[in-house]
Parts: sequence; C-alpha cells; structure tokens
Amino acid sequence: MPTITAEPGPLTPEALLPWIAGVRTLLLTDPREETFVRLPAAETRVVLRVGRGGRRDVLAVGPRVRASYHPGKAHLSCVELRLAPGTTRPLLGVPAAALVGRAVPLEELPGETPRRLAAALRPLDPREASAQLAEALPALLQAAVDPARTALLRAGVDALSVRLDRAPAQVRQVARELAVSERQLRNLFAEGVGVSPKHYARIDRVRTVLTRAASAPWSDLAVATGYYDQAHLTSDFRSLMGVPPRSYLTGRLPAATPCRFGTGA
Repeated sequence: MPTITAEPGPLTPEALLPWIAGVRTLLLTDPREETFVRLPAAETRVVLRVGRGGRRDVLAVGPRVRASYHPGKAHLSCVELRLAPGTTRPLLGVPAAALVGRAVPLEELPGETPRRLAAALRPLDPREASAQLAEALPALLQAAVDPARTALLRAGVDALSVRLDRAPAQVRQVARELAVSERQLRNLFAEGVGVSPKHYARIDRVRTVLTRAASAPWSDLAVATGYYDQAHLTSDFRSLMGVPPRSYLTGRLPAATPCRFGTGA
C-alpha cells in the first residue's frame, strides 16, 4: 500500500477554532521511494512550505477534486492550516471555488488579511508550529463572517459527511431540512467549500473508504458510507482516485507526475 502523507494527529490550538478546522505538519528529510499521494480534498488550506535551502512560501491551496500521484520527496517541511467551511472569503478575500486546483501565494490575494497572515506564518518553525500558531494567529482571525450563513453551510457539510453512527444524507434531503433550494445550497458550497454538495459528499465518502478499508468488508463499507452497492463504491473510487480500490490498496497506482507544489494529502 502506498504511503499517504498526512498529519500524525490533531494539533489545532483551541484559540484558533472555529476558523481553523485542523493543523497538520509534514517533515520529509530523507529521500523517499514511495509515491507521494495527494488525495481529493474538499477544503481550502493555507500552507507554509519550507524547501531545500530554507526557501519559504506561504500559499493558499484550494480544493482538489481528484487524487494525483507524484515522485517521492525529500528536504521538505510544511505547516498546513485547514480552513473551516465558510472562512475562505473572510480570510483570503476570494470564494473557495476560485481556488479549486490552484496554489496561490497569499500576497497575490486581495485585501490586507492574506498579507498579514503570510507575514505571521512565514517565520514559523514547522516542528513547533502548534504553540507558535496559538500566539501568532488569534489576533488576525477577526474578519467578519455572516453567522447565519456560516451555520447553514456547516450544517450542510455535517449532514453530507459520513459519521460512525450514520451514512450521509442525500443532497435533496439536506436542502429540504435546511429550508433552502438545491441551487441555494450549491451557492453556499461554492463560496464556502469550493465544490458542489454532491462532489463534497463523493470526496468525503472516498476518504472514509480509505480510512476504513482495512477493517470492514467492501459490501458493508459501501452501505456504511452511503453507496447503493459495492459496484457504486468501486466506480466512485476509480473516478476520484484514478484506480479501483483494490489496485490502490496494493500499490498499483497511476504513473507519477511532477508536483507543482509540495503539500500533503
């Protein structure tokens, strides 16, 4: 099975909630032979990347609609802040949909907040990021949000996400429960998440399959994650990951291509 770059555990200081959904670090100091996998991700992230020679870049990295595969990396450190749903425009000055598939230096985004955020992140030590972030960021995370709109979006995200005690709801059902039209729900997701409600649900299901594949039969996993059947799971997985589940889990991956920027899964 390929090595997937990911966080060792939640590192988010309480002071950064609810702006930051999670903080991850990635430290690669030795050459790696494994393929570097970037999973589909329905989120926007702010990434401090420290490369060979100490070069530091602070990037806004938008949602990824499909997985990509790249040669193994070395001499790379990253601190990655996963923005909570609904905070991309207040913090970065653009809707999340404008960043899909892109990595943009924060200084190129509109408004003063992205530049101040870049200045606060650039000097951080990736090995001590959690404590440093708790000191550096709370004063910056004060951009205005619409509480009602954000609460509505996050309720939609929760309803479309797989949970241990339930499968995700259907988009039509979520819109009805939130008392909005499906079009309004799509607009909420485009601005605050970056992808449509349907594609958000697909990404969340596939990522859940990846975390549970070793502990449940495929048929049971399909039901638990909201698929019609195992064939539906396989089709969706192949669409987002580029290969069927069994091929991925046994390391039979698509050919690796050069990575435009070195962020994690």
